[in-house]
Amino acid sequence: MKTSRLLAPERRAIVGLASLYATRMLGLFMVLPVLALYTRDLAGATPTLVGVALGGYGLTQALLQIPFGWLSDRLGRKAVIGFGLGLFILGSLVAATADSIEMIILGRCLQGSGAVAGAIMALLADQTREEVRTMAMASIGMSIGVAFALAMVAGPLAADAFGLSGVFWLTAVMAVASLFVLWKLVPAAPRRQHQDVGLDRRQLKGILANSALLRMDVSIFALHMILTACFVAIPQQLVNFGIAPAHHGWIYLPLMGLAFVAMLPLVIVAEKYRRMKPVFLGAVATIATSLLLLGVDGIEHAGLAMFLGLLWLFFVAFNLLEATLPSMISKLAPAGAKGTAMGVYSTSQFLGAFVGGVGGGWLTGHFGLSGVFFAMGLVAILWLAVVWGMQPPRHLGSEVIGLSPEASQLSAVELQTRLLAIAGVEEALVVREERVAYLKVTRDTLDDKALARFTRQRDDETPAGAEVPAS
Repeated sequence: MKTSRLLAPERRAIVGLASLYATRMLGLFMVLPVLALYTRDLAGATPTLVGVALGGYGLTQALLQIPFGWLSDRLGRKAVIGFGLGLFILGSLVAATADSIEMIILGRCLQGSGAVAGAIMALLADQTREEVRTMAMASIGMSIGVAFALAMVAGPLAADAFGLSGVFWLTAVMAVASLFVLWKLVPAAPRRQHQDVGLDRRQLKGILANSALLRMDVSIFALHMILTACFVAIPQQLVNFGIAPAHHGWIYLPLMGLAFVAMLPLVIVAEKYRRMKPVFLGAVATIATSLLLLGVDGIEHAGLAMFLGLLWLFFVAFNLLEATLPSMISKLAPAGAKGTAMGVYSTSQFLGAFVGGVGGGWLTGHFGLSGVFFAMGLVAILWLAVVWGMQPPRHLGSEVIGLSPEASQLSAVELQTRLLAIAGVEEALVVREERVAYLKVTRDTLDDKALARFTRQRDDETPAGAEVPAS
């Protein structure tokens, strides 16, 4: 079997691309806790337009991420990622020099138009072998979580020190640094086809007809709709409690930290003890309850402690769902179709952010801050109704195995039949062009020795320039 230790080029690629992804997301997230406060006095600003500015990046992200992924297959990963970062820098500069809400909206939409998430994931897949790819992809997910937590603190501090324009200047500088990381630190790699990364149009119809996956798409849409809408109202509500915008970061930091600590045991219960459905439904119900209580008239009279306690509950549930939803997609997606399923999922996420921004702004203008929380609580109740009848996901793991020369001589049908006969292999998709097989397996019963007979016995497809570490 090939070694599962990371090779030096793989380590460089993972660190470089994870930092690039995190830096880009940090720039997008930093405006979340400050934009609603610092754009109210701009020319032409209305609550609805402020909401459009907050969520506008989501619309262009949703529209362009799939085309950018296809372009990266044809024009090269690095070129497309570099172009996307260039658009992000341009959007940051437009927003940094804006003197009207319309220019802020334009800048945010330009930021979102650099939709390179799929291309980054494809480049990471190009750079890594099958047996370490899952860990490499997980590093991207962790980097996003860290970026979100840092943004909650850094955004208010930067806005207080330099104003909203300073936040956008800072995001432009970080994007320039990301270009340096891309071209200097991320090693080159040949482009390959990866059926588990990116969207495959041949699989799209089946993914859209999968009711279990559609429930997850509705879930991420609703989650980010709610999050973005609430951040139209949360910063102003903190101001109403007498907390200056400069200090908001020190409110978010302990809330997010304590929420993360509280989330971890729930993730363990969901994954290790296979209680995914009740944990998932409980998190949605918690979001609905906390938001409905936040939406009760007179929440300001209930006191800051009550407000922060409910906000903490919201963040516990939010972080839990952010961590478990991608895992559920991985479990529910057919073998070899995870990339397509994640493409639809990500599009739903960004559309949710756009609708949440617009809806949160409109609700603020017509029903006030309490109206935003209460309406999002009702959205969460509808969400709970949609997912209530879901079947518990099977706890299957995903495996991508490189095929041995002997296995590659078999027909795809014969090889698939033999793989499915191995104990613990539940689904198998053989892609001869890639010389790999995509599997869904029950890890507790998987016969590793039988599976090893079909895998490559030598490092014949290590990344370019890689050196195999000594055993």
